[in-house]
Amino acid sequence: MLSRDSLVTLLLCSHLGLAKDGDLAPLTVREWNSMARKIQESIFIQPRELLERPVAEIKRQLDLAEAEARRLAGLLDRQDDLVSELDRLAARGIRVTTRSDSDYPQRYRQRLKESAPVVLFFAGEPALLGQPGIAVVGSRHLDQVGQECAIFIGNACGISGLVLYSGGARGVDTLSMNAALEARGSVVGILADSLERSIWDSGIRSAITRGDLCLATPYSPNAGFSVGAAMGRNRLIYCLADYAIVVASDVQKGGTWAGASEALKAGWIPIFVLDHSAMPEGNRLLLEKGGLPFPHPFPETFAKLPEWLLKNSSSDKPKTNQLGLF
Repeated sequence: MLSRDSLVTLLLCSHLGLAKDGDLAPLTVREWNSMARKIQESIFIQPRELLERPVAEIKRQLDLAEAEARRLAGLLDRQDDLVSELDRLAARGIRVTTRSDSDYPQRYRQRLKESAPVVLFFAGEPALLGQPGIAVVGSRHLDQVGQECAIFIGNACGISGLVLYSGGARGVDTLSMNAALEARGSVVGILADSLERSIWDSGIRSAITRGDLCLATPYSPNAGFSVGAAMGRNRLIYCLADYAIVVASDVQKGGTWAGASEALKAGWIPIFVLDHSAMPEGNRLLLEKGGLPFPHPFPETFAKLPEWLLKNSSSDKPKTNQLGLF
């Protein structure tokens, strides 16, 4: 059941139920944060109260410009269309959570704070989001060592009980995710596009039905691919995990490089980088930027990977200040 606070959040921050050729655009994360502060400081207190007040009062109490008030009113005035779209998605196994909800991943609140996505669509078991696990990232194009490493980490996660977090793309993502699922482990895929299309794959549907897989995205479930969306979701992979392993990276370009660089700078989690004699140049530079070496071949068995990561990671702990805005 969708709470009224979540309903308002979706009305204001998602594309659901909006005409594709219309002029209305949902609020960005930054715009929502500003609006959330205004709501908290006003007589409304909670988002749901916006549904119970006339537009003129909302404009006055939130000190909105005329154009901003009209935009807010237009976004709020589509409940029927939005609920109809939510019902259609639910029939396909897709649900939604927002920063207004208690089941929203706490690690996003803690690590991303106000830059955490306001809305998250998902299919599968939401309890997997934020469970102890390893983020695995890397290029679509891999040498033999990279392929072996991706499969090794997937198997290790399956055997040790850690969730494998990745992005669902070709290469490192699918190799590691498939290996983890074949080992009867748990997997979370953070997608940059096409959640609605992805869940029709028979293997994915079987894993979702078993409770072994959760696919999630901050973008509309039927959104097409874009480079910006792919870059934007990278941080969402890192911020759910306890450790990350970069299997292969280009130099100063591409999503793997950008995501790993941001994660190293932010210090969310320890970042390991596959280290071997023929590693890509991007791997070497990430090690110079503070990445921790992940050896090939790995010196221990699958089951020893969690213990090895703990022993070889930095003692610095990620900060866990809670985000105050819904």
